[in-house]
Amino acid sequence: MTTQPPADLALAARREMPREACRIVDAARARGIALRLLGGLAVRAHCSEMAFCDRDYADLDMVGRRRQLKEITELFVDLGYAENLRPRMSTRGRQLQFTRACEHADPGLGVSVHPDDHVDVFLDTFKMDHELDLGDGFELADDYTLPATDLLLTKLQIHRTNEKDLRDILTLLKDMDLGEDVPGDRAADTIDARSLAGQCAVDWGLYYDVAKSLERAGAALDRYELTMEERARLRAALDRLGRAIEEAPKSRAWRRRAKVGTRRPWYNDVEDQDEE
Repeated sequence: MTTQPPADLALAARREMPREACRIVDAARARGIALRLLGGLAVRAHCSEMAFCDRDYADLDMVGRRRQLKEITELFVDLGYAENLRPRMSTRGRQLQFTRACEHADPGLGVSVHPDDHVDVFLDTFKMDHELDLGDGFELADDYTLPATDLLLTKLQIHRTNEKDLRDILTLLKDMDLGEDVPGDRAADTIDARSLAGQCAVDWGLYYDVAKSLERAGAALDRYELTMEERARLRAALDRLGRAIEEAPKSRAWRRRAKVGTRRPWYNDVEDQDEE
């Protein structure tokens, strides 16, 4: 039988992981390495009401530049991590993973929050259920995370959204401004509906799963403790994003793929959907 970690040990890990994420990004910046946070901890950095968005985190997810692969590897080694080479080999150098012994363990009890602390680093491209090019996001990134639009899309692209994914989607839409910026003039702290819809307009599979994720997020609203104003704001944002992806002019390839629909697989078969 697996021994569960004490609640205070899990809470300590929850507090430590954001600090570790900032430590890594700060160390990268000092060396001129482009590295930014993705995933649930990146969403947390944009959260204005911690009671709504704070949760347990299994790992750290980051994105870097493929041309800096060597520098990124050296950085993590110097920070006390070792590379697990399997992700690098299986993705042809598009994803790295670094691990260290769990620093949240209690030697007296012989338990830890998780087997090890590990960091997944996507290089230029985020490939999970769908493939997203995140290279341009570095031009708009804030100090620690990629832009809100990219963070939201990495959550909406998930084929089988779980409770954590839905909460992250609603957190971003609740706490970030939703706009339609002029192309090339996006803001890091604004969700750009036009940009998000544009990416869905060239990839039918991405469009399909993003639309389904928006539907699920809307259906989940009543499960959360929200004020009437917050609920109304979220419904308006979900409706607006839904309209944006429906109304965006679709590419010829999108229209051809739409005729096939779900008769053919449209998403990558990711073994572990709970990557966060």
